[in-house]
Amino acid sequence: MQNKHIFFEKLVSAYAKDLYRYAYWLCKQPTVAEDLVQETFARAWKAIDRLKDEKAAKAWLITILRRENARMYEKYQPLLLELDEGLVAEEECNEPSQLLEKSELQQSIMKLPNDYREPMILQIIWGLSGEEIASQLSLKLATVNTRLFRARQKLKKMLTKESRYSHTPTRITHKSGGRFDE
Repeated sequence: MQNKHIFFEKLVSAYAKDLYRYAYWLCKQPTVAEDLVQETFARAWKAIDRLKDEKAAKAWLITILRRENARMYEKYQPLLLELDEGLVAEEECNEPSQLLEKSELQQSIMKLPNDYREPMILQIIWGLSGEEIASQLSLKLATVNTRLFRARQKLKKMLTKESRYSHTPTRITHKSGGRFDE
């Protein structure tokens, strides 16, 4: 039993921030994201004995979080979005122009249909490979690759329209640093 507690504590410390970031991307509300993470860990604790492979813990937690999010939105649809305006420009990535670019990208991603948005978020936020995304979403790898390609095409189109007005091109990059438009 003691090992169970220690293992669970390791899971929480290793994945809490990543789960919060993913939950925030899904719902765009800090308090709701915190609730989702809390519920995810509560369900994970109840089912910890069913986790057979420790290497699959990350994917297992993501699945629980996605299902919790779906359960929450089956009951109600939130009306308000909270915007995080408290960031201070200490680094270049926090400069107003950079933040605006990130915000535009985030808003564009959230406008994508769910079939395209979800694999894109799993790739960008979590840095998952195509195979991992396919496993998470119970899809074929070819389907995931097609959806990611189409999502990037749609994002390029949306961001090209927006950048015409701002006169600054927007680059789409994912967690590993590669550009989508290469």
